[in-house]
Amino acid sequence: MPNIEWIDERHATGELADFYREWFERNPERTEIPGIMKCFSQRPDFLRDVMLSSYRVHFSDGHLDRRTKEMIATYVSALNKCRY
Repeated sequence: MPNIEWIDERHATGELADFYREWFERNPERTEIPGIMKCFSQRPDFLRDVMLSSYRVHFSDGHLDRRTKEMIATYVSALNKCRY
């Protein structure tokens, strides 16, 4: 299985630390950055682009509301045996 080196919250600096701080401000109930996001931590510029796109696509209402999108994502993750 591949291993992706990521930078966690305690070791983040510069642009990545700024991004992590902003993410915690938007998600105050969370205690750590999800691993699926940390996979992009070596490229904070790309991580920011991925998250902005995700917020527009997954976390806004459109043809489906956010709750429905979250249920579909959870179901697909379960089918794929993915813990995210």
